[in-house]
Amino acid sequence: MNDSPLPLRTRIKICGLTREQDVDAAVDAGADAVGFVLYPASARYVTPQRAAVLAARLPPFVTPVLLFVNAAAGDVIAASSAVPGACLQFHGDETPEECRMAAQNGLRPYLRAARIPLGADAPAFDLVKYAASYADARAILLDAHVEGYGGSGKTFDWSLLPPSVDAHLVLSGGLTPANVGEGIAALRPRGRTLAVDVSSAVEREGHKGIKDAQKIQRFVAAVRAADQAL
Repeated sequence: MNDSPLPLRTRIKICGLTREQDVDAAVDAGADAVGFVLYPASARYVTPQRAAVLAARLPPFVTPVLLFVNAAAGDVIAASSAVPGACLQFHGDETPEECRMAAQNGLRPYLRAARIPLGADAPAFDLVKYAASYADARAILLDAHVEGYGGSGKTFDWSLLPPSVDAHLVLSGGLTPANVGEGIAALRPRGRTLAVDVSSAVEREGHKGIKDAQKIQRFVAAVRAADQAL
């Protein structure tokens, strides 16, 4: 009889989907969540109506996530009303009060993105305090702080984050099949649980918003290999 513990399972979100076949590919690969960008300035932008059509393809237990950047609470509420079961993701300068208002005081779960400075400035970002400020968020999503908003596609120095954060964490920013295992190993001990979020690394070269099914499969396989290794 084998009494060895089962490996922890890292949850996976594929973000920036714009096409039906990409939603299906993410589901087929075993993604736990898929993200739709409702930020008009993004190259991966979809309208709320389009997000609703794409989310309607999802089977049970795969969560749609709607990403907003500094949107008015009324616009967030209207957009999310068409996507039952959606989780919200706030990726701009939203205050805790603005997040709660847009999430209708707990009616909708939400993720709050923390934009971690690149380079040696990373320790100056007080992630423990930030997570406490957004204590009602379902998780804190960690991304690199670059010009503009939305997914940065860049990694920050994971080793500079605090060793213990009282929050569920979602690692994002520049993840690929080659480095996601290192990211999981570095971040898993630092929060309650760890998930990963990928967008640009699973896209066709030079085509933002157009995903590659084989790249999605390779990314998911790399996450599962990291889980087994740990």
